[in-house]
Amino acid sequence: MIIQLQQGIPATVKENILQQVKSVGFKANEVQTQEGHYIVGIGKKDFDIRTLGQLPGVADIHRVSDEYKLISRKWKVNPTLIDLGDGVQIGEGTFSIMAGPCSIENEKQIELVVQHLKENNVKIMRGGVFKPRSSPYAFRGLGLEGLRMFHQICRENGIKIITEVMQVSQIEDMLDFVDVFQVGARNSQNFNLLDALGEAQKPVLLKRGISGTIEELLQAAEYIFSNGNEKIMLCERGIRSYETAYRNVLDLNAIPVLKAKTHLPVIVDPSHGIGLRDHVEPMSLAAVMAGADGVIYETHQKPEEAFSDGQQTVNFKESERLIKRMRQAFELRERF
Repeated sequence: MIIQLQQGIPATVKENILQQVKSVGFKANEVQTQEGHYIVGIGKKDFDIRTLGQLPGVADIHRVSDEYKLISRKWKVNPTLIDLGDGVQIGEGTFSIMAGPCSIENEKQIELVVQHLKENNVKIMRGGVFKPRSSPYAFRGLGLEGLRMFHQICRENGIKIITEVMQVSQIEDMLDFVDVFQVGARNSQNFNLLDALGEAQKPVLLKRGISGTIEELLQAAEYIFSNGNEKIMLCERGIRSYETAYRNVLDLNAIPVLKAKTHLPVIVDPSHGIGLRDHVEPMSLAAVMAGADGVIYETHQKPEEAFSDGQQTVNFKESERLIKRMRQAFELRERF
């Protein structure tokens, strides 16, 4: 169960609620976030929750059977809307586009991508400065200096930044230079990192693991929320299978299933999902029609010269067409 506490209650009132939760045989877990104050009760004993709901200091109480409780739609019916400032919002009822290169390479590249995004009214740029690569000899990013350069150019042009964090020790140094932390597929069950991002108070885009189930993705998001951060987006980016004709299996089934199970925004990454430049557009449009709240994809001025993932990266002309068609698809979706 989830107990929502009234704001600013005295410590004695809160302590009484905690004791009452324990008295009915439940373990009480206190969670304080940017948005609210909760007690998550873990237990299986059947009792009348009204006995707790009428206690002083209780704003509301909900019975949630899911293992993931705080991110469940069973208690929070209204969807989460994440506000990045300057009118940039992510969530149900909006459609967000996040685009940029796989890797941040140099100042000129950033400037060209930013110009492309501004021309197409895209407010969020993706780009990696710390890159997890399968080969230790591949380009692994420009690091913190690259992030500072990335941040400066984007700030000057009113563009928000989403970039990947790979380990707990990087969070503090990155905090002032990012708008959204991305957790990549390889780190989707790095629970120490998820705990730390829960305390960081910056929005997080959490990607599904390489072979992760929906349940595992939701439980990973619960780690972040339970440590104090409600600003979470879930990202379907394809899962590994036996198929070799494309990079991953982009699981479009996940979109409506996640939307039914959680109040968090659902974003789709078609670039990693299929891994083939020519097919990024149809998979993006399919994601829009399946109900995604946004799409994150890779674009580069010359994909064939990109330092990483060029085979799944669209050029600016292709990107411009994709942006236009995704917005048209979203408008069509909203009519039904």
